[in-house]
Amino acid sequence: MPIANRNLTAHFTLHELLTSETAVRFQFNEQFEPSPQIVKNLELLCQNVLEPLRMGLNMPLRVNSGYRCIRVNSLVGGASKSQHLLGQAADIVVLNPAVSVEELFQRARAMKLPFDQIIQEFNSWVHISFRANPRGEVLRATKTPLGKTVYQRVDTAPLPIQ
Repeated sequence: MPIANRNLTAHFTLHELLTSETAVRFQFNEQFEPSPQIVKNLELLCQNVLEPLRMGLNMPLRVNSGYRCIRVNSLVGGASKSQHLLGQAADIVVLNPAVSVEELFQRARAMKLPFDQIIQEFNSWVHISFRANPRGEVLRATKTPLGKTVYQRVDTAPLPIQ
């Protein structure tokens, strides 16, 4: 039975972090029945990273992908050890066409949020995660001409907010 919706923070709901068109299309009901630990992880992600980022930007964020059950993660080509599987990561964009994915990435870095990872992926979205003892890892994902994903480390020194 799908879990009841509730606010995780002022601007993020549980259902928003569970939404998956892939799960709906393939009727993967487990996507909408996360364990209490996954719900707690999503709450910590929102409290420590997503809500402070939204407030710092003073603009809404759209979560393209939050928690993913194993079957959804597999179908979308997620890493076998993806933090999405644990409810510790979200792929986000800003709901303002004037703010590019690169600007979101740079501004999130400059805010010194306690993220575990932040990845600017393919100039299409920003992956951001949270866990206890965050690494503060900053990466950029691109595709090679043959379609292989390559991750490149980015200088982790925080940037000034512009």
